[in-house]
Amino acid sequence: MTRPPSRLLRVLHHMPMVLWLWLLWVLLWGSTSAVVIGGGLLVAVGVVLAFPLPSPLPGTVLRPLHAGRLLGHLLTDLVKSGCTVAWQVVRHGRRTPFAIVEVPLKVDSDLLLAAVARLTTMTPGTVVIEIDRRRKRLYVHALPVRDRQDIARRREGVQAVERRVARAVGHPYRADGPGPASGRPNDTRRHSRGGEP
Repeated sequence: MTRPPSRLLRVLHHMPMVLWLWLLWVLLWGSTSAVVIGGGLLVAVGVVLAFPLPSPLPGTVLRPLHAGRLLGHLLTDLVKSGCTVAWQVVRHGRRTPFAIVEVPLKVDSDLLLAAVARLTTMTPGTVVIEIDRRRKRLYVHALPVRDRQDIARRREGVQAVERRVARAVGHPYRADGPGPASGRPNDTRRHSRGGEP
């Protein structure tokens, strides 16, 4: 008969959940004081110890280096996209061209799909308006979008976020996953308020 895992092993096994609860605690308090950060860590560890749950992503382990890269790319995207969107709004106002872009994904996990959608929505100029779980697709409202190159760039940007999220948690990422639907070279419904750019 095997011994049950120690509390320390349980916390380490659920480290992604501990970090997520800790981050959620800090965001809800809206402060980065030592009391909030220290108290949040204690609460997160206490919740994991008091309510043992199965691993949200079996077989995965948080990779700090890849998680740091994910955070760095997110902060860079926030600054670059924020400046781009601000300039487009000042320059074009309501006539800023936009599109709804279909983005095929490769991960097959509700948690990872939700993480990709959330991180994509956090970037200025992009909002996930629909998640097709069965076909593993995101539909992203993006601006500015002027031509097919912009559409391809937006699609590749979301797929890059997906790769970074998968690597950050050590999730196996299949390079031969689904691509754009055949027969639809431009899986995008394109609109521009006030006419085409």
